[in-house]
Amino acid sequence: MAATGAAGTVANVFPFRDARAAPDPVLEAGPGAHGPLPVPLVLDNGSFQARAGWACPGPDPGPEPRLQFRAVCARGRGGARGGAGPQVGNALGSLEPLRWMLRSPFDRNVPVNLELQELLLDYSFQHLGVSSQGCVDHPIVLTEAVCNPLYSRQMMSELLFECYGIPKVAYGIDSLFSFYHNKPKNLISSGLIISSGYQCTHILPILEGRLDAKNCKRINLGGSQAAGYLQRLLQLKYPGHLAAITLSRMEEILHEHSYVAEDYVEELQKWQCPDYYENNVHKMQLPFSSKLLGSTLSSEEKQERRQQQLRRLQELNARRREEKLQLDQERLDRLLYVQELLEDGQMDQFHKALVELNMDSPEELQSYIQKLSSAVEQAKQKILHTEVTLEVDVVDSKPETPDLEQLEPSLEDVESIHDFEPLFSEETPEAEKPVTTVQPVFNLAAYHQLFVGTERIRAPEIIFQPSLIGEEQAGIAETLQYILDRYSKDIQDLLVQNVFLTGGNMMYPGMKGRIEKELLEMRPFQSAFKVQLASNPVLDAWYGARDWALDHLDDDEVWITRKEYEEKGGEYLKEHCASNIYVPIRLPKQASRFSDAQAPGRGSGASGGSAGEQA
Repeated sequence: MAATGAAGTVANVFPFRDARAAPDPVLEAGPGAHGPLPVPLVLDNGSFQARAGWACPGPDPGPEPRLQFRAVCARGRGGARGGAGPQVGNALGSLEPLRWMLRSPFDRNVPVNLELQELLLDYSFQHLGVSSQGCVDHPIVLTEAVCNPLYSRQMMSELLFECYGIPKVAYGIDSLFSFYHNKPKNLISSGLIISSGYQCTHILPILEGRLDAKNCKRINLGGSQAAGYLQRLLQLKYPGHLAAITLSRMEEILHEHSYVAEDYVEELQKWQCPDYYENNVHKMQLPFSSKLLGSTLSSEEKQERRQQQLRRLQELNARRREEKLQLDQERLDRLLYVQELLEDGQMDQFHKALVELNMDSPEELQSYIQKLSSAVEQAKQKILHTEVTLEVDVVDSKPETPDLEQLEPSLEDVESIHDFEPLFSEETPEAEKPVTTVQPVFNLAAYHQLFVGTERIRAPEIIFQPSLIGEEQAGIAETLQYILDRYSKDIQDLLVQNVFLTGGNMMYPGMKGRIEKELLEMRPFQSAFKVQLASNPVLDAWYGARDWALDHLDDDEVWITRKEYEEKGGEYLKEHCASNIYVPIRLPKQASRFSDAQAPGRGSGASGGSAGEQA
């Protein structure tokens, strides 16, 4: 399969890259990771991509995370029987052939599958070169979801302390790490964070440097839903290319060819203009085979090729007949042997053989023998006739069409059959004209192009208008307005002075202008606001977690140690500037045994009153 070579020279034609992930090498920890104190490991545990690296102290803490891979796993068939074991992340290569086998530890953006999460952590520690035996002797900074359920944190703490034996851990929110990475150090600020990822979009108010968890809101839409929506749009538009319109290619279109319209309705009206459409439509070139784009064979060579194909079909048909004749002959011999048992008077063996043949009477046996004998004779005659036909050299006469009945090629013949050209050509041999090149009826390259027009803005628009895909949720603008209305006017003015955008789903061109337009419509006349996009919306969460780990390396007030885990439980959390708010589990008070026991002299009325008070 190869794309057309002229795709790069035609205006607005873009070939799919179909990037294949390269397996990650097993890295060395490096000299900075073996200092007097254990160096923290920073893990950005995202639902789309996991990022892992070291937080090495010093003037140069290191480049971007040393390990980045898709947070998916695929189990091979029969891993316990010597086959391939589970594959993780970049070891999978291309995801599309394994799409039906992919598993993720996440339910939306919350890890819920402990076994799959362990596979992701094993992959991270192994490829980062963690050399400690039997445990991971490094502090870990791990990102978690906004308002993460206590059960999920308990599961993660249990995995880290019990399975890996880490000394201490700190949890933080990825978008808050990104927020503090993009502001001056030691500056306590307030603001609104709009974080949109692969599964969810969050709007988080920050007051005096701390998360206001009571007014956080989540929209259950992100890059995953946008890719699925784009796939449905293009599959409906091009039903002839259903298999070629894959999720991986839709994600590539979203990342490289989509944008957010500042005014959605006005932008759709622009697309109605033919000139605007022609100048802005992106033609995505699907891979295709160029074998059918013409031929330079002469008429004699075509005729000779047809005759060769005809002979191969005849030989294949004859071989199938011989195999069927052999099977019929063996069955006929078996039936004749059973008939001889009847003639020799061996009735017990005869009836036993009839039962094995699934027959009820000697008459049925005789009828089947006659039919099978006739079929065997006819097959022998056809084989003799075919052998005579193959010896005849037909060059000028039109070859006789072979008998193709019962012609069902087996698996070993499929490869040779796929190489055949059509047996009956549209051109008749008598009217054939000597031509050097046969021009195709249509442009095959153009047939394999996807014209992506309004789809470029319709897919990203779902986080502003979830009703486009039938979701009964509020969009970003409505959710922003709802959150601001819960505060006083002074706090509203304070929050909108620092609206911060982060997350991979915020990287569309035009996203910042669209948020500014929505704020301009909802804020009072001549009021001020400021919108800032993260310097690197994808990696700033990891950079912020690394900077936080270096700043709080010796601060015991933010790390959860193994002793605290054993005393206070896995759901325990120490709060800091980038963490969730810890809400401990409050179990209902159990009634004392003395109140449950009733005095023997009390009547039913007193007993009923006591029961009512307990209820």
